[in-house]
Amino acid sequence: MSRIGKKPVAVPAGVTVTLEKGAVTVKGPKGQLEAALVDLVEVKQEGDEIIVKPINDGKPARSAWGMTRTIIANMIQGVTQGFSKTLIINGVGYRAAMQGRDIKLNLGYSHDVVYKVPEGIDVALPKPTEIVISGIDKQKVGQVAAEIREWRKPEPYKGKGIRYAGEYIFRKEGKKK
Repeated sequence: MSRIGKKPVAVPAGVTVTLEKGAVTVKGPKGQLEAALVDLVEVKQEGDEIIVKPINDGKPARSAWGMTRTIIANMIQGVTQGFSKTLIINGVGYRAAMQGRDIKLNLGYSHDVVYKVPEGIDVALPKPTEIVISGIDKQKVGQVAAEIREWRKPEPYKGKGIRYAGEYIFRKEGKKK
């Protein structure tokens, strides 16, 4: 049984949740998010709480139960506080710069990498070696961070590349002579 799914989602003041057949819409101070709901769960609003229950005791319904509750909780957190991820760039000459709304990355290739930032995502560069990605949609923020990191993943010998803040890179010893 899902332990996460049993927990009701609190709806804070200033947030409006609209439940329609097969969809949920959340409006808050930072914006509006929509998500489709699977038919295997039943979502109800009771007062200032959202309650998610599976429609039957089958495995697909129970597996969708916790996921649906977490998606709704992330939407509520996104429209109230938002989400952010920080990327750190390591390496000699590796840096990032804003070019309008795009990010220009120097990552040791013979050319610069230009990443077009999608709508709904804000990018800040406090330092040339630090990228802060923020937005209200948790999935979009994580996807943008993963796409930028994909250009130069951290390597285990010198640790050069783009890593998440707080990520540990397992270091290997080089060849012995």
